[in-house]
Amino acid sequence: QVRLVESGGGSVQAGGSLRLSCAASGSSFIVNAMGWYRQAPGSQRGLVASINTGGSTYYADSVKGRFTISRDNAKNIVSLQMDSLKPEDTGVYYCAAARNRALGPGNYWGQGTQVTVSS
Repeated sequence: QVRLVESGGGSVQAGGSLRLSCAASGSSFIVNAMGWYRQAPGSQRGLVASINTGGSTYYADSVKGRFTISRDNAKNIVSLQMDSLKPEDTGVYYCAAARNRALGPGNYWGQGTQVTVSS
């Protein structure tokens, strides 16, 4: 099993920045892709950004140019730097990891961390 522990998050005004981090432990050697999903109230959980061990990244259109995902492969830590935050970025952010090169069905999940952006 893979355990994901998130840190960061909180409340910030629009235009501000926050940084999320997630550390994988347990059978973390099997992890390839890691990333972040967001779930706003009343909405489905959606992929925000991901990165695999090869360094390939994915960003949702809504966050391109504002969010940056990075990874320390040796420590199995993935971070999400969120700049120029908007109220619509508000939600619970979940760290995810997968054995495959891309996130999808079968993800391992963190417990989630709240991000609130006020206007």
